[in-house]
Amino acid sequence: MSDARYDFASDNTAPAAPEAMAALVAANAGFASGYGTDHVTAEAGDLVRGLLDADAEVRFVASGTAANAISLAALCRPFESVLAHEHAHVCTDETGAPGYFGQGLGLIRLPGASGRIEGAALAEALAQPDVSYRQSPAALSLTNATEYGTVYSAAALQALTAPAKAKGYGVHLDGARLANAAAAGFDLKAIKGLGVDILVIGGTKAGMPPTEAVAIFDRDLARRFDARLKQAGQLPSKGRFYAAPFIGMLQDGAFVRHAAHANAMAAKLAGLMPFPVKHAVEANGLFVEMDEPTLKRLHASGWFAYRFLDGTVRFMCSWATTPEAVESLGETLRTLV
Repeated sequence: MSDARYDFASDNTAPAAPEAMAALVAANAGFASGYGTDHVTAEAGDLVRGLLDADAEVRFVASGTAANAISLAALCRPFESVLAHEHAHVCTDETGAPGYFGQGLGLIRLPGASGRIEGAALAEALAQPDVSYRQSPAALSLTNATEYGTVYSAAALQALTAPAKAKGYGVHLDGARLANAAAAGFDLKAIKGLGVDILVIGGTKAGMPPTEAVAIFDRDLARRFDARLKQAGQLPSKGRFYAAPFIGMLQDGAFVRHAAHANAMAAKLAGLMPFPVKHAVEANGLFVEMDEPTLKRLHASGWFAYRFLDGTVRFMCSWATTPEAVESLGETLRTLV
């Protein structure tokens, strides 16, 4: 597998974008104060607030898992739980981190087609009585774009956040691929009006070196948040190097521009795909029906792709995906049919 091409295995496999790296190098000049109190972090925070058109507190951490888990820990007590889609990253790919950082908080998994929570399932969960022998929910976690590359509209998110907020619950939005959602038409400035308390803005999948932004809309949650980060090992002394890539990606629109390219490459691949596509291609991912022998032949041909949670095979495009790579993969896939 050492010679395998990982162009489409994940958007995490791509290199960092030049805008992000240039900002990282620029941040390396001179001395600066530590632990996120520096001028670079301040500038990056302002750019994030501008992106969202919101007066939010902004912090930068190393990974999406840390960002999600710490955010959920801020919304729930240990004897409470989080409502999330059954295939959400917090439920399937974070090794219990929400429960670990939340000192025991639970996860309630909800169904829904193509990664979107079904409204009726949420309503049923919200209607459950509080009892002493289970962890009643205290928060709702949503993902946009979803794990299946579909995109919630602002209205669709509002339909889910409104009943949760009416119960007094907190709302977390996992935006690991928020740039791709924005490139697909989701209005980032609408988030502040949706009742979201904490938003995670994905940097790594958007083309940055390891970094994620946490935007805290509910400023009451920001109290002692830095202490929470420090305890979790997520308040680095040289915090400017987590913040700087966001400057490079946000100051001239590269954040959404590169995501639009990734989305376009996914649409191009969909047009060449000879296997059935199971979920709508709305962002930068394709999920296709492919049996195991065929997947093994794909791997043997030099291309790597993962089998996903619902049994489909996932192909992810990134800011660095080229039309030539898409065409080459498409040609290989046609030979496998």
